[in-house]
Amino acid sequence: MRILLTGAGGFTGRPFAQQARDAGHEVVALRADLTDRAGLLQEIQDARPDAVVHLAAISFVGHAAEQAFYAVNVVGTTNLLDALVQLPVPPRRVLLASSANIYGNSEQSPLAETQPPAPVNHYAMSKLAMEYMARTYAERLDLVITRPFNYTGPGQDSNFLIPKLAEHFAARAPSVSLGNLLVEREFNDIRMVCDAYLLLLSHGQPGEAYNVCSGHPYTLQHVIDTFEQLTGHSIKVEVDSRFVRPNEVHRLCGDPAKLNKVARQHGGALQMPSLKDTLESMLVHANLASPKQ
Repeated sequence: MRILLTGAGGFTGRPFAQQARDAGHEVVALRADLTDRAGLLQEIQDARPDAVVHLAAISFVGHAAEQAFYAVNVVGTTNLLDALVQLPVPPRRVLLASSANIYGNSEQSPLAETQPPAPVNHYAMSKLAMEYMARTYAERLDLVITRPFNYTGPGQDSNFLIPKLAEHFAARAPSVSLGNLLVEREFNDIRMVCDAYLLLLSHGQPGEAYNVCSGHPYTLQHVIDTFEQLTGHSIKVEVDSRFVRPNEVHRLCGDPAKLNKVARQHGGALQMPSLKDTLESMLVHANLASPKQ
């Protein structure tokens, strides 16, 4: 397929583009700003894509400008879909990346796609609003929505927890300042997420939402312990109130049954590197020769 990719230069976009090309697809990176309706329409009409993968978003929960979440994640996506419906031949599939953060805090675990959303911050609210808005295009576009749970890998911005820890361990720093330590998350590998997007691009059901997850959460302490094992270096963890979010989601674990069913039906298995493999690859990226265990 000829895939139009938004967010092609981002953390997810770069490896997705490579995995898509390796799978035989042509990838065209969208360059227009999502808020530039005229430029967006012109570029999309020139590209004439067979499929669209929409990854561009403001994704850091702690982003200071709250209105930017809605300007990019909701209005920008609306502009994209408006441009796509004006094509002479609409794309065969449009994959929109939402977020598991829409589920908020829940006593239910693991979380299936049927879990009622309960967002607790502007990032999650903007993603949920994007989902609802996108469904108004369901009769005109073949849409699939993904809800990735936490994932990481080499190249992720150090504003995020795991790359921040990787940088500190690579530098053998004596201490690191973190926010809420009492959190439990899936920390899946970026390669698995890209595999899932490619699978759903070809075989997802129109109009459906899919959790992109493993169902295996880890405590933050387990992550720190694994970094210590890989590097032979101990680090002092200090809690900094500036990094503590008032509406923190304490545990976020997904049910991958719906995604795994698609994989089984189409004879594929998603790459599922272990947490240790993922963290080791991030240490290598941070120029540390990690000891082999």
